[in-house]
Amino acid sequence: MQNKKSELQNQLNSINSELDKISGEITDLQMQMEVTEAEIQRTKDALADAKEKEDAQYEDMKVRIQYMYESGNTTLLQLLFSAKNMSDFLNKADFIQNISSYDRDMLKELKDIRQDIADQKETLDEQKASFSDLKDELNTKQTELQAKAKETSTNLAEYEKKIAEAQAAEEARKQAEAAAAAAAAGSSGNRANTSGTPTNNGSNMNVSASELDVFAAILDCEAIQDYNSMLAVATVIMNRVNSSSFPNSISGVVYAPGQFQPVWTGKLERKIASGPSSLAYQVAKAALGGARLSEVSNCYYFLYAPSTGRAGVVIGDNLFFPSW
Repeated sequence: MQNKKSELQNQLNSINSELDKISGEITDLQMQMEVTEAEIQRTKDALADAKEKEDAQYEDMKVRIQYMYESGNTTLLQLLFSAKNMSDFLNKADFIQNISSYDRDMLKELKDIRQDIADQKETLDEQKASFSDLKDELNTKQTELQAKAKETSTNLAEYEKKIAEAQAAEEARKQAEAAAAAAAAGSSGNRANTSGTPTNNGSNMNVSASELDVFAAILDCEAIQDYNSMLAVATVIMNRVNSSSFPNSISGVVYAPGQFQPVWTGKLERKIASGPSSLAYQVAKAALGGARLSEVSNCYYFLYAPSTGRAGVVIGDNLFFPSW
């Protein structure tokens, strides 16, 4: 009997180890899905803005065309024949031609921008669907293993009791952590909105020019064009670089699997190729010199704020928090 119990115990331990592994994989996938959902919302907002600008340009173009037709060729001829000399005549002719060319070029540019954003959204939707399928597979396997664990533990009532006690302790710990996180978020709500307070309490870090390009580009991709908003994202990245739980380089953190959406969609590489903004370079250099945003000094994660109800600190359009 003792040998059978030992055999069952070893089998149950093996099953539980595999369950722990699958549970970790599900948690990682859930995080990636949440990040992707946030970026889908951000892309939807950008797509709506691009469509609005395209429609406005189209309406302006229609008004100008309508005016030209209603006024007839007489107005255009009057403009041409009011020229004082041949040079003035040619300038006025170029002006009339340039109005039409400008409208066509601007409308094409806005359509291209909207299509690029739509392509990004399609990529994100496909990524989310892929994550969802994989999560379903893991959930199915988890369910099967849980059933097997239940069957194996039939003759291990005492062990089941210990598991229940351990689970209760873990649940209590999670509830205590959740309560502490809620308290830290403030009694006025589950998040604090602030413009941020820059400090200079970080350590200096020397990086190559290519590392600086990656740093500045990810700031342009993940934050609005505002110093403190970019510094908040930079603070999270530097926190990860300085943590043993993450890679210890800028590129290592940025290109870590499932962490930054612009890496998946190719947006980051396009930004590096076109060149980050001067503000992004300014913030990146400041962060490498020790600058941090005090309100997010203990944060290692962020999401697009309108996409989540998590507790945390809102800087710009992102919500920052210490842990998942």
